[in-house]
Amino acid sequence: MHWRPYLLPGLVFQSVIIGGGYATGRELVEFFMPLGPLGGVLGLLTAGGVFAVVMGTAYEFARTTGAHDYRTFCKRLLGRGWVLYELAYLALVVLILAVLGSAAGELASAAFGLPSAGGTLVMMTLVGLLTFYGSKLIGNVLALWSVLLYAVYCLLFVDTFTSYGDDITRHLAEAGEPGAWPLAGLRYAGYNINLPAVLFCMTILTTRRQALGAGLLTGVIAIVPALLFYLAMLSQYPEIAREPVPALYLMAQLDRPWLENLFQLVVFGTFVETGAGLLHSINERIDVQVHEGGHSLPRWARPAIAALLLTLSIYGATAVGIVDLIARGYGLLSWVFIIILILPLLTIGLWQLLRAND
Repeated sequence: MHWRPYLLPGLVFQSVIIGGGYATGRELVEFFMPLGPLGGVLGLLTAGGVFAVVMGTAYEFARTTGAHDYRTFCKRLLGRGWVLYELAYLALVVLILAVLGSAAGELASAAFGLPSAGGTLVMMTLVGLLTFYGSKLIGNVLALWSVLLYAVYCLLFVDTFTSYGDDITRHLAEAGEPGAWPLAGLRYAGYNINLPAVLFCMTILTTRRQALGAGLLTGVIAIVPALLFYLAMLSQYPEIAREPVPALYLMAQLDRPWLENLFQLVVFGTFVETGAGLLHSINERIDVQVHEGGHSLPRWARPAIAALLLTLSIYGATAVGIVDLIARGYGLLSWVFIIILILPLLTIGLWQLLRAND
């Protein structure tokens, strides 16, 4: 279909970042609520703009160079420095999987009364199944779930605004910290530029117009649900900022059992799709290197690699806790990715694209 090259990258990108980017609400609280309600909105809009510019450039770079896995992409962008990105990305994957495992356990416990380990185990099993079946299934599931996710976030916003619209409007009128929101938006985008998890679907981009158009739509598609969720959380500002999983707190205040159950189901699904997208990018990177040696990655190895990384990550989540993981890990890695991916892509990458065009 003619619209598929423009929409699919953005839908996959949004599906992958949401689990570690704003599904629990804790990430939005950490990065944006200290700026004040309005400052947080401006910071999120800044992040959306950064997504659009960086991902549009990345899509065109991947299309032009034929780099459809992050190892190849980073070698062609960073040369010998590609290993720095490899180390940082592995650290980010472990961190996000740790957050997902911890949040899945808390969600299953709050929603269904299951032991935390039970929710984590269910998530691991579903992630393993998706990684076993590979790119086509993962791409379709991520795109379809992203559409469902949009519908639920819109429903959540409408219901919250209907009940607490005056409170949200009043909080937005409060002054934020002057000048801080552009930096917050850049930092938030820094760790959420999860390029490797999207590269596998870059083969559908055949023109520069498609690549740049897909980049622009990626920024819009990725940030709209976050913005709606942030506005909904302002209905419980500032108390919600102290909650480890603000999404659950908001649901409790709304007291809509049917909406709470639907939201929890969809959010749990986002944990699965985010984990699958991240781990699939790792599998694709290993597969390329194995093929370079004249072999192929056995199909059973994909879920095995996923299970190993999930187990290591979730152990870290248990030991540290979700609030500290987000506050410390994301803050540090955001600067790392700004330095080793965003800046090189918008300088070296653009220069290579201009040279190739000449």
